[in-house]
Amino acid sequence: MITVYIYQDGQTKKVDRIDPKWLEPSTRVTLWVDLVEPTPDEGQQLLSGTFHFHPLSVEDGLGALHHPKVEPYERYLYVILHGIDYHAGEHQFATRDIDFFLGDTYLVTVHDGHSRSIRMVRELAQQHAHILEEGPVALMHRIVDSMVDNYAPEIAEIETEMDELEEKAILGASDNLVRPILDVKRDLAALRRVVIPQRDVVGRLARREFPQISNEMAYRFRDVYDHLVRYADEAAIFQDRVTGILEGYLSAISNRLNQVMKVLTVMSTIFLPLTVLTGMWGMNVPLPTFPGSAQLQFWWLVGIMLAISAAMLLLFRRKNWI
Repeated sequence: MITVYIYQDGQTKKVDRIDPKWLEPSTRVTLWVDLVEPTPDEGQQLLSGTFHFHPLSVEDGLGALHHPKVEPYERYLYVILHGIDYHAGEHQFATRDIDFFLGDTYLVTVHDGHSRSIRMVRELAQQHAHILEEGPVALMHRIVDSMVDNYAPEIAEIETEMDELEEKAILGASDNLVRPILDVKRDLAALRRVVIPQRDVVGRLARREFPQISNEMAYRFRDVYDHLVRYADEAAIFQDRVTGILEGYLSAISNRLNQVMKVLTVMSTIFLPLTVLTGMWGMNVPLPTFPGSAQLQFWWLVGIMLAISAAMLLLFRRKNWI
């Protein structure tokens, strides 16, 4: 699906076709062409036939998911940036790229139709003329800024999940936290793989490396760059934190196992002399007997065994072994 917006004579209109005159640098219009899941023929006809973009950028724009990057061409700037969509319950960290073809008078965006930022800016463009009045660079900045703003709730959702895991690990509320912790660790690794390359791309836009980016727009992109730097730092801190949670949880499990082993060892130590006594008096050889009848001798032996057990427990207690 192709949607075309044009700003001309103080108004933003949705049109059905593209006038070649709108692509000339001397024109006083701002053109935004939005391609949603274009077919190969549809994309080739528009990107190559109408705009005459370079074949390599057209191939990337119509291809599968690519890494964020910025490439300058003779008449335009080609940029790939990613939006994120995090589903905490399913531990799915989906990334959706948007391809930008930025010219002097136009902006062409190519995406899969799931971009929240594009949808929001399209609604604003239909209601407010100044969205396109500021030019294609400002329009691209508005989309990119919205994409980066959408990172905040996703990162907050991961942080909330980490807080819950940390509390469970400390309180011992669950006996099987290794898999959830590793899932969050994998999500954070995916977040860093998305944020860091985008930070570098937006950083290049903020450093005024390209003639399409004016000083004023570079300042705006610098603000977006600062947000991405903070998100990248938070992702690194979260990775260290989740590693600490995993180590603490494994340490708690080890301590719990040591406590169990301590109890079992104490029980085995107590039963060792009792086993010796019962074995000795169970042999078919003459042994010293206790005063009284045969039944009384049995209770003598039981009393001795209880006395030994009590003495050993008292000794272990004084040494803080139990």
